[in-house]
Amino acid sequence: MVREYRKGYSSRLGKEMELLVFGHAGLPVVVFPTSGGRFFEFEDHGMIAALAPRIDAGQLQLYCLDSVDLESWYNQRVAPRRRIVRHMQYERYVLDEVLPLIRQKNPDPRRMTLGCSFGGYHAVNIALRHPDVFTGLLSLSGAFDLTGFLHGYYDEDCYYNLPTHYLPNLTDPWYLDRLRRSNYILATGWDDHCLAQNQTLDSILSAADIPHRLFIWDAAKSHDWSTWERMVREYL
Repeated sequence: MVREYRKGYSSRLGKEMELLVFGHAGLPVVVFPTSGGRFFEFEDHGMIAALAPRIDAGQLQLYCLDSVDLESWYNQRVAPRRRIVRHMQYERYVLDEVLPLIRQKNPDPRRMTLGCSFGGYHAVNIALRHPDVFTGLLSLSGAFDLTGFLHGYYDEDCYYNLPTHYLPNLTDPWYLDRLRRSNYILATGWDDHCLAQNQTLDSILSAADIPHRLFIWDAAKSHDWSTWERMVREYL
């Protein structure tokens, strides 16, 4: 399997960022780690091994990113406004620095996002905000309403980065047309503490006539890597 490590200075974030690329061709998938996770997390937890046959066959190419969650949503040492600003800088890093790399390495016009738990939030939010860039997403046990992280602080940027807030009011035909041409999959479990948020997002997407699928697993410890490994084999 092709495995490429990359490290470079991000002008959007003002720091060195690392990532791993797995595969030589196929559907490009941007992988976001769990809360405060690192770029090697997907590999360390067996997710790359689970997808190895398809990666080797040139069907999938994964770009596993680092996070700045500990500098944004989870950073209790700074004001909430600074947290949301840091999150938006991270989005610009993905769009302005990671996406050009993907386009350079892979001509496939499709692009998908993937994440587990808090990574599911990133996968969902960036794909829904930029349906001209990403054509699909797979969220495993994702969480989507992060208002509790901001302790009551709320502004326009918060609103536009919380999918369960901005989607119900979305009427712009430019966005809706592109969202309705994409491929969205949510997976969770009956014992998952994020189940209700997935059901809420499912209802919102349905009300907006945005095609998607929600899968709820009857599995013990569904919010866990062992279940996510089975899910990613099934849905990616």
